[in-house]
Amino acid sequence: MPTTEPDRVRIFDTTLRDGEQSPGISLNAAEKLEIAQQLARLGVDIIEAGFPISSPGDFEAVRGIAREVHGPVICALARAQAPDIERAWEAIRDSERPRIHTFISTSDIHIKHQLQSTREDVKGQARAAVAHARSLCEDVEFSPMDATRADVEYTAEVLQIALDEGATTINIPDTVGYTMPTEYAAFLTRLYELTPGLRDVTLSVHCHDDLGLAVANSFAGVQAGARQVECAINGIGERAGNAALEEIVMLLQVRGEAIGLHTNAVTTEIARTSRLVSRLTGYPVQPNKAIIGRNAFAHESGIHQDGVLKERTTYEIMDARTVGLATNQLVLGKHSGRHALKQALEELGYSIDGQALKTAFERFKDIADKKKQVTAMDLEALVTDELREELTDYELVSFQIEDSSGRPPHARVEVRLPDGDLATGSFTGDGPVDAMFHAVGAAIAVDARLREFRVDAVTGGQDALGEVSVVVELGAADSAVSSNLPGVATGERVTGAGQALATDIIEASGIAFLRAISMAQRKAKLGSDATASVAAP
Repeated sequence: MPTTEPDRVRIFDTTLRDGEQSPGISLNAAEKLEIAQQLARLGVDIIEAGFPISSPGDFEAVRGIAREVHGPVICALARAQAPDIERAWEAIRDSERPRIHTFISTSDIHIKHQLQSTREDVKGQARAAVAHARSLCEDVEFSPMDATRADVEYTAEVLQIALDEGATTINIPDTVGYTMPTEYAAFLTRLYELTPGLRDVTLSVHCHDDLGLAVANSFAGVQAGARQVECAINGIGERAGNAALEEIVMLLQVRGEAIGLHTNAVTTEIARTSRLVSRLTGYPVQPNKAIIGRNAFAHESGIHQDGVLKERTTYEIMDARTVGLATNQLVLGKHSGRHALKQALEELGYSIDGQALKTAFERFKDIADKKKQVTAMDLEALVTDELREELTDYELVSFQIEDSSGRPPHARVEVRLPDGDLATGSFTGDGPVDAMFHAVGAAIAVDARLREFRVDAVTGGQDALGEVSVVVELGAADSAVSSNLPGVATGERVTGAGQALATDIIEASGIAFLRAISMAQRKAKLGSDATASVAAP
């Protein structure tokens, strides 16, 4: 481990890179920037902002984060290839603290089947990649992908090459979530023995959750000497996900005295960050999720309730307020004025004024007329939804739904198109939401296939705001539809995700559907689906 701050564990957040690789997640540049700014408030040490070579959209998002987010190191991922490394550097070069993270596999199964290469070639590629990255950037991280299924002696040889070429952080990924805590700790201990230079740089761990051991393996790595943990908010990521940042941070906080380690994370920002990521990605947090699930501090058993009422520590090992879960979320009512809204938003970390405040206030008053009380969670959802609206090319102007037990539901919609024209569509469906989707598709003449649909309540109660998440797949089935998908040939398909907020879930469904279509069309225009076909650590 490095000699400075040996008792501090650095938090490397990969929500915007590995997290975004989760199926169905498609964040735009503005959403990624909003998450990155919140991660900075959370106090993470490194933000892995994306994989710039993968698409023009991801490149622009990483570059925007590098220019506008201050405090954390801004990191970009690159394969061990010159074009990747140069693209990564171009994206992050304006950051106050840039880092290039390059990787190549060291397991024989990857070398043979994925890379179709040899061990000697991999060593040569690793040497060239780290040297190239180091010539551009002083801070370079190297990862031997699938290391935990690789020969430890061979992996040590590759790591020594990376160190010789100037790597400042060495990350040991459990890429497929295969290892167990004792094995992982032993693997790292052996690497320290074989590569003494590891003690002069930061050793990092990156563990996947395929066997439910990501946090346990990460903690085992920390106990073995690692001082950087790569993790993601809510544990999102490829397949079963990554180590959950909130669990790592609170584990080190609650048991810090016993293990003599700490992080610089601002724990009171954890819940807010979790909610933001959940809303923007459309991935809900399970009720019993450790630290930030809605049941994480709830007690159903009479014995537990009695104990907590007498003394909280009888059944709670941490205070809900420590992670930013307020006990009273009620904030405003329908008679609250613009100044009260502005103050409430500032307390939540949102600073808005001028036209943005005027728009937010109008939206707030509309919601307040339909809800008895507007909570902090409602306000956070409202601000997030306003961001989505700014990036939507279509507007749901009006809709009518006819539904009864005697005949199929029928929907009629009016949609404002990107050029300002109004288009109408009508259709029947299996239910009112299905009819809405079909009517919207008819209005804008796009072949939209629904892949995922989910409705969540922002808060409890009958008047709760409903948040709808939609993933659609658009296809260019004929030349007429192809005109709506620039760059997508007939027969090809492209996906997009959209979310929307309203007290009426049918209205929210229609808006979310249009936003998902808009996102897919933007992706097609940018060529975002032409991503690099490669797994990452």
